[in-house]
Parts: sequence; structure tokens; C-alpha cells
Amino acid sequence: MKKPEQRRKFLDSYARYSALAFQMLVIILAGVWGGYQLDKWLNTGFPVFTLILSLVSVALAIYYAIRDFLSKK
Repeated sequence: MKKPEQRRKFLDSYARYSALAFQMLVIILAGVWGGYQLDKWLNTGFPVFTLILSLVSVALAIYYAIRDFLSKK
């Protein structure tokens, strides 16, 4: 009797964390792409904006994941 319940719980967790990982990926890729485009537009010799926006987007993705994880418990 517990098998279907356990399977449902597993699939719910899998879907939740897969969606969270996809959202984090989109946030990080948007930051990297935005930094790259800024560097290309401003014609910088060193990819300053790519580095800065990459780090900022990773921090935002981690913040979003922690906030989502703690609010669902």
C-alpha cells in the first residue's frame, strides 16, 4: 500500500527539483549572455561584464533556490 504513495512522493520531488534546476540554469545563462552582449557592444578588451554578470547571476540563482527551498518546507 505504501508503494504508490512513495512513488508519487518521489515523482513530486523529482519534478520540483528539476524545475528548480532549469530555472537556475536560465538565470545563469541569461547573466552570461547579457554580460557577453555588453562586452561586445562596448568593445572591451577584457570580458569585464561577462565576469561580473556571471557571478551576479550565479548568486541570484543560489538565492532563488534557497528562498524556494525554504518556503516550500
